[in-house]
Amino acid sequence: MSLRIVHYNDSILRKKGEKIVAFDSALAEFAAGMIEAMHEVGGIGLAAQQVGVARQLCVVDLRRSDDGFDWELDGAKPPRELFMPLILANPRVVVAAGTPEIVYEEGCLSFPAIRGDVARPDEITAHFHDEQGIPHALSCNGLLARCIQHEVDHLQGVLFIDRMAKKARAEIDAEVRALSKQTRTEAKKS
Repeated sequence: MSLRIVHYNDSILRKKGEKIVAFDSALAEFAAGMIEAMHEVGGIGLAAQQVGVARQLCVVDLRRSDDGFDWELDGAKPPRELFMPLILANPRVVVAAGTPEIVYEEGCLSFPAIRGDVARPDEITAHFHDEQGIPHALSCNGLLARCIQHEVDHLQGVLFIDRMAKKARAEIDAEVRALSKQTRTEAKKS
């Protein structure tokens, strides 16, 4: 794996990402590296902060997911294989009016083997640029909406554990503390 995924309690995970201003080959190469790192560990989404870079960039790939969700990209419904993996630069999420919040179990590549229930709006529109700087609007629901919200949170320094209800967070607190301790120990070694 060319890019290393950082774990909780690495301070980069709490940093708000800088806006992408250069849509060049370096950005495309970095995004490709993020996709490769995400696929190597079996993930469906990854934010730049999770590979140690505080930028407004995340990637999402649900081509292999059998969870039902709907989407419309720029007014059309292309097959998943034509627009995924998604590269989202400077994404902004707008929650669809009147959409319910759905509680669903989430995991995170920066929290290996830790999962917990998080309530999120079920329908959104994500406004973003691709790696070439072309603007897009993606309206979606279900797992795709949840995944995008999770990754966009990372770009703001917000983690899925921050979105959990108190009871759900308490259920994984011991695991989170152990991971935090392990991350600190490994940081001292390097």
